[in-house]
Amino acid sequence: MISFEQGLPIALDGEVRSFHEIINAMNDVAGRHGFGRIDMIENRLVGLKSREIYEVPGALALIQSHKALEDLCLEREVLHYKLGIEQKWAELVYNGMWFSPLKEALDGFIETTQRLVTGDVRLRFFKGSCVTVGRRSPYSLYDYNLATYDEADSFDHSAAKGFIDLWGLPRRYGRASAARSARKGRSRPCTA
Repeated sequence: MISFEQGLPIALDGEVRSFHEIINAMNDVAGRHGFGRIDMIENRLVGLKSREIYEVPGALALIQSHKALEDLCLEREVLHYKLGIEQKWAELVYNGMWFSPLKEALDGFIETTQRLVTGDVRLRFFKGSCVTVGRRSPYSLYDYNLATYDEADSFDHSAAKGFIDLWGLPRRYGRASAARSARKGRSRPCTA
């Protein structure tokens, strides 16, 4: 079990350790199970492609457990937007732009998102795979009573029909309008 506080790993199996100690321990555990090999074609800054092979079992296990905890703790829009921020951050670092103003600004966004990423994640390793088998957080946004998809849900299921009708309205209108315009052989005029 890996414990995180504000997005940073702080303990392994309940024992507080330094980041360096956690990485080394996870390298041993994950590596014994054959997890953590990356074989990729890399796009270098100068436009050339290279084949790279990395052995990073501890880092990949920590990334996977961190993402599992973020899934539990971050609001949907923040989580989805953060994916693009992570990509740009990694690109800047890879290209040697550690001290750039953009990287500094992205650091601020990422730091803000990590304030509530606190909790524990359990992983299971087996024959080259790593699977998240449990996660918990005092800041979890998951509520079983809101997401069971059965009669035990605590919300009014009849409200779903109205929501679906409203949500689908632009798509239904757009299809009908496009079909009408196609019959007339012209594009739909903008009437905003």
